[in-house]
Amino acid sequence: MFRSTAVRLSALYILLFALCAAFLVFYVTAMSERLLAQQTRQTLQEEVQDIERAYERGGINLLLRMMERRARQPGANLYVIAGPNGEMLAGNVASVQPGVLDEQGWTKFPFSYEPYSEAAGSRRHLAVANVLLLDNGLRVMVGRDLGDPNRFRGLVRRALMVALAIMGFGALVIWFGIGRNALKRIDRMSAASQKIMAGDLSQRLPVGKSGDEFDRLSDSLNAMLGRIEKLNEGLRQVSDNIAHDLKTPLTRLRNKAADALAEKREDVRRSALEGIIAESDQLIRTFNALLMISRVEAGSIAAEMSDVDLSAISADSAELYEPVAEEAGLSLTTALEPGLIVRGNRELIGQAIFNLLDNAIKYAAGGKGEPKVGVKLAKKDGTFRLSVCDNGPGIPPEKRDEVLKRFVRLDESRSKPGTGLGLSLVEAVMELHGGSLELSSTHKENTEAPGLTVTMVFPVPKP
Repeated sequence: MFRSTAVRLSALYILLFALCAAFLVFYVTAMSERLLAQQTRQTLQEEVQDIERAYERGGINLLLRMMERRARQPGANLYVIAGPNGEMLAGNVASVQPGVLDEQGWTKFPFSYEPYSEAAGSRRHLAVANVLLLDNGLRVMVGRDLGDPNRFRGLVRRALMVALAIMGFGALVIWFGIGRNALKRIDRMSAASQKIMAGDLSQRLPVGKSGDEFDRLSDSLNAMLGRIEKLNEGLRQVSDNIAHDLKTPLTRLRNKAADALAEKREDVRRSALEGIIAESDQLIRTFNALLMISRVEAGSIAAEMSDVDLSAISADSAELYEPVAEEAGLSLTTALEPGLIVRGNRELIGQAIFNLLDNAIKYAAGGKGEPKVGVKLAKKDGTFRLSVCDNGPGIPPEKRDEVLKRFVRLDESRSKPGTGLGLSLVEAVMELHGGSLELSSTHKENTEAPGLTVTMVFPVPKP
């Protein structure tokens, strides 16, 4: 437990808290002593002034009566009247330390005295006093016992120490509880991590309902694990699909090479070599598409983002594919809202639109009725929606998620040229741009040729 960083930080916090609390105890005690000493001196000074005024008004008789009355009150001060030679004539103390009555003003240090109520030597009493010299030579001392201030100081210090001890004990209990709780959560996270490292990428770190830093960390790590799981699943699918889908063209390429090697006629050999080159170019395009998807999914192109005009990219892409559409015998229409700016990579967005247009022209030409392809761009519901639609055979709803996977091609499209990577690349581009890809039917009421509409949903950039 004590090897945990959280526990060590908590222990350091408790140590610093204890030092601050100890400083607070001594500070409060010192301030209490100072305040009490100031109040004592002020009270004694006021008493001396009252005595001096009483002596001026009524002489020694009024002075004696006032001191006698005050000396009988509970918690009275110390009063002494002494002669010019220092001999005590009256007062409520039995004796004072020699030399206290010699000088006028405040005593320079606490002095000892003996009260009437206790036997000599029972305990030592200390006091401070202010001595007043009258014009007739008499000396009047007004003092205050220091026992009450000392007891008050001790009481304050003991109370603060007890409070400090209670707070320290409570801090230790809380520290132990918090440390145990933190360690339990970390142990659960470690157990899940062990399962993940063992190969179970479906495991996720536990997330509570408190929303604290542990939950936020678990959410971030779970998102990362989900991303890793998806990439690993994609890698596995790619490996499987390469083994199945590329085995046939490689075998065909090998057979053509063997036939060309065995062929004696030059024209036939040349035709076979041209076929080998075409097959090789198709394989190169396939691997280039795979590399492009890997780069996009890895986010290595994210640093090349800038503000691009989505409307202009869409218009340029449609213009480039107009001759291709005319050659295929179909019409290409556009409905583009101008001036829509997104944060993205111009080349990747253009490549994604090319893929969608290529698929749309390829399958619209094989549909029933007049073949049509349309490109639409508009702002809707806080997003930019770029749609490429056709009136071809479409894709059944239950297979639309499947066609987004790499190398996946529906049985009815096996005769069409292609590798099954076009929609996978488009989906990877949209994920890189923080958007999404939606597939829907162009004509839901037409069951024979519903067509397909692929919509790229871009988030509107923040101002």
